[in-house]
Amino acid sequence: MPDPVAPSAQPFSPASASDYLPGPQLRALQLSRLQATVARAYERVPLFRERCEQHGVTPAAIQGLDDLRHLPFTVKDDLRETYPFGLFASPREEIVRLHASSGTTGKPIVVAYTHDDLAVWSEVVARTLSACGVHPGDTVQNAFGYGLFTGGLGAHYGAERLGATVIPISGGNTERQMMVMRDLGVTTLCATPSYFLHLLERAHAAGLDWPNLPLRVGVFGAEPWTEAMRQRIERESGIRAYDIYGLSEIIGPGVGSECCAQQGLHIFEDHFYPEIIDPATGEPLPDGEEGELVLTTLSKQAMPMIRYRTRDITAIIPEPCDCGRTLRRIQRIGRRSDDMFIIRGINVFPAQVETALLAVEGTLPHYQITLARQGSLDQMEVAVEVTESVLSDTVGGMEALRKRLADALEHVIGLRVGVRLAEPQSLPRSEGKAKRVIDNREG
Repeated sequence: MPDPVAPSAQPFSPASASDYLPGPQLRALQLSRLQATVARAYERVPLFRERCEQHGVTPAAIQGLDDLRHLPFTVKDDLRETYPFGLFASPREEIVRLHASSGTTGKPIVVAYTHDDLAVWSEVVARTLSACGVHPGDTVQNAFGYGLFTGGLGAHYGAERLGATVIPISGGNTERQMMVMRDLGVTTLCATPSYFLHLLERAHAAGLDWPNLPLRVGVFGAEPWTEAMRQRIERESGIRAYDIYGLSEIIGPGVGSECCAQQGLHIFEDHFYPEIIDPATGEPLPDGEEGELVLTTLSKQAMPMIRYRTRDITAIIPEPCDCGRTLRRIQRIGRRSDDMFIIRGINVFPAQVETALLAVEGTLPHYQITLARQGSLDQMEVAVEVTESVLSDTVGGMEALRKRLADALEHVIGLRVGVRLAEPQSLPRSEGKAKRVIDNREG
């Protein structure tokens, strides 16, 4: 079977990066790659072939992009249950890299790459950084974690592919992060948004001359964050903050990215085909309607993922983007169908809590939700850090703020919950993904 993707050794150029393909040309490329990927998976991945046989579908049935809906879904449990190598479509001697998820329960998710897969990965991350306004010659401080997590090495090789200078500092060691940022003239920082806020706080406390740093771009991913948090970051740091999207099961970072318009994330759909489905029924939904994002890799050799249910809730934006890219966009992902928790019969997402808190003046963008059970009744408390000026206010003033926060939360989530005002720097900080919910309920 001919390989549908030829890795390029040419210098990266945004103008030649497939972001601006005319619609008919893009769809023809997608179909060609989809047919090759389905045939590869059917031939080489027993689980996929068995599922196709159960659905009465063969690769020959894929005559158009709409035929994708006839193929079976893939879910995260499929990767766990075939751990470690059961979904590989390439022989072990062609696998040149293995990564694994950072999950804390059960077996990890193992993902594999061939040389060509790594070339595609570097390309799409270079396109990501280019869309965020990063240029050849920029200095990129990469504070994503290195190791089995895909974020660090994914961003690293993409930045090098773009022609930027990479500082592979990884996460943590905030004092060194500040020193490097100042001394090496960093213009771009890659990190989780929660860690950047932590870094910003520490920099202000240490008296770092932030306004005179050359830093201008923040590339943030690996956890959901809200538009309110972006506005807070940009206001307090003076940089442009861009949202990027990826997941290890698909490739890592580089699946999608905001552009200069900051109005949704372009999916690099010449390599990753997006669908939106009803999470309850699995039926495809039209553009503009919110549902669960499903992704199909179109060029992955080692471990093709077909109709992978991401559990991320979003919608495809049907309107063209002002930047001129022909790639479709999705709305910012603020919640997942599986990070939801149920309290007194009401579905609650952490992103809803964040939106409510940041709308109230006097709060800081650090919070933690604690769930507990008293007797047969579930209880929810939200601890949120507040500014020093609030803490120096009268008891009546603090109580009024607590009430405003409780009102805001009730308006957004439809539930009256406890609110605790916390001192600045008192809630736990994370050097990776922020842990927002502590569930102490039994059972």
